[in-house]
Amino acid sequence: MDVVDEVRAAALGHFGVSSADSASVTFLGLEPIEILRIPDGDLVHYVTLGGARHPMTDPTAALADPERGPRAELVLTLRGGAHAGLAKGLGILVASPAVEGVVLQADALLDLGEPLWHNAPFTAALLGAAELPEVPLPEPAEPVRFLSVTPITATEAAWVRVRGADALREAWGEAGIDVHDPGRGAANL
Repeated sequence: MDVVDEVRAAALGHFGVSSADSASVTFLGLEPIEILRIPDGDLVHYVTLGGARHPMTDPTAALADPERGPRAELVLTLRGGAHAGLAKGLGILVASPAVEGVVLQADALLDLGEPLWHNAPFTAALLGAAELPEVPLPEPAEPVRFLSVTPITATEAAWVRVRGADALREAWGEAGIDVHDPGRGAANL
């Protein structure tokens, strides 16, 4: 079973394209992570490939199950063109289960401590459910889930820690903030 090929086919099929440009990032001790770049009108979807190769496990578990456990890939949607350093930032996020023992799930807050891409005001990301359907894998493996990545500022990350992810999403809605705009300002909280 090649999980990466299954995920690639599902992502390309969802967006109705047969191929996409990609970048690859590698971190010491990990298999390469590929970032697909899929243009869609004025939006660009960046989809990770490689995070779901292995199931995520609780870092306190004595043994990691090589088949069972949640699997996830990330999807970031932005308006406009290329953003220098974005592949590295997404690679860091999707590699966090292998490096830090984090389990990627909806409403998770991931803090990079540095800009998500070069000169970006966003140093953290809020995960949510993506529109892409799960990719089924043969039993006993769990399906691969796609999670949306919303870049957030340090102030917004603090708000999530205090009030929760839904409160931040409500603040964005009330302020009419387009979270796909890479040049957006932070919500007034």
